[in-house]
Amino acid sequence: MSLSVFGQRLYLRIWLAVVAAVTVLTLVVGWLWQQALERDRAEREARVTRTIVVENAAGDVLGDAPARAERIPGGGWRFEVVMNDGERLYVTLPRPNRQPGGPPGPGSRAPAWLLTPAGFAWLLGLVALAVAFGAYPIVRRLTKRLETLQKGVERWGAGDLSARMPVSGQDEVAFLAERFNVAAERVQTLVQAHKRLLANASHELRSPLARIRMGLALVGDDPAHRAQRAEISRSIDELDQLIDEILLASRLDLRDGADPAAFGPTEEVDLLGLAAEECARSEAQLDVPEGAHDLVVQGHARLLRRVVRNLLENARRYGRAVGAANAEVSLSLGRSPDGRLVVLAVEDHGPGVPADLRERIFEPFFRLPGASEREGGVGLGLALVRTIVERHDGWVRCEDRVGGGARFVVGLPV
Repeated sequence: MSLSVFGQRLYLRIWLAVVAAVTVLTLVVGWLWQQALERDRAEREARVTRTIVVENAAGDVLGDAPARAERIPGGGWRFEVVMNDGERLYVTLPRPNRQPGGPPGPGSRAPAWLLTPAGFAWLLGLVALAVAFGAYPIVRRLTKRLETLQKGVERWGAGDLSARMPVSGQDEVAFLAERFNVAAERVQTLVQAHKRLLANASHELRSPLARIRMGLALVGDDPAHRAQRAEISRSIDELDQLIDEILLASRLDLRDGADPAAFGPTEEVDLLGLAAEECARSEAQLDVPEGAHDLVVQGHARLLRRVVRNLLENARRYGRAVGAANAEVSLSLGRSPDGRLVVLAVEDHGPGVPADLRERIFEPFFRLPGASEREGGVGLGLALVRTIVERHDGWVRCEDRVGGGARFVVGLPV
């Protein structure tokens, strides 16, 4: 386990802090205890002077001079007594015996192995293991709820507005989870109301647009108003495209709990045939490597067709070279080097996309500066492309085209 994991896991840091604190405490107490034992041992092993009185059976005092005592290794004491006649006697008092496994007798001391440096080290190790195993489940239980809260917040922040936190207990963590659930419920309600309003407004706009288009058709083809008719038709087409893309975007946005099966079951989609149809519709060039076959992916044909159409439309609208009447657009299909992806690329000969804006162009309603004034557009086409591609577990990016222009590359799993 790397050091970064210890820094990211709260329960590991708390557990290590508890273990370290108890270990330091054990070391200090053990050191003080060892020092006390050493002093006691030194005092006991030092020679001390005591007065010993020796009497015979008649009660006569044979000697009462001060005697010296010394500790016998292994237990007990030995006293040296000087008699009245100058003779030296040695009196030995052995350590009281006790049965193995019985209770310690009066004056019993710590085991001999515990008084050695190795025994002391074993004691510290046992204490450290006991603290580690005892503290871990307690700390883990306290922080596991925080981890659950963290994962839930990450899910909600990633777009799953239906994520809620389990509320257990009555402490600060439970209060935080409860307040988060209340706030998340309010945000989800507001977002859903906004999307419903947007979808309803889009549906309602379809009817007046259809009536305007029908009115233009009934007016007739007056040459004097041909330019105005063309401008009105172009505006109607843009509004119709905007409404269609807003409706599709609202259906594709699954982050507010929408049904993932809204577009029906997936099927095998032949991207080569689909790309050929769209290239013929937009008069784009189709490039397929010789021998390429089986360019089939699993997904929704309607959505994948929208990906190809939006990319071609975007290239046709913004990829016209300076001084050219029409944009030169090409679409290429093939397999990735490892064979796991079908790679689709759309290229144009326009001014390209600045490097610092190649991610932003996939944001909803974002357009390059000046693009809307020159070419129109609503700013949802590329956002829909990314949403659909990611829904199919793929990716999309914008690159520079060799020789100038933009190149949009899509990778979809086979």
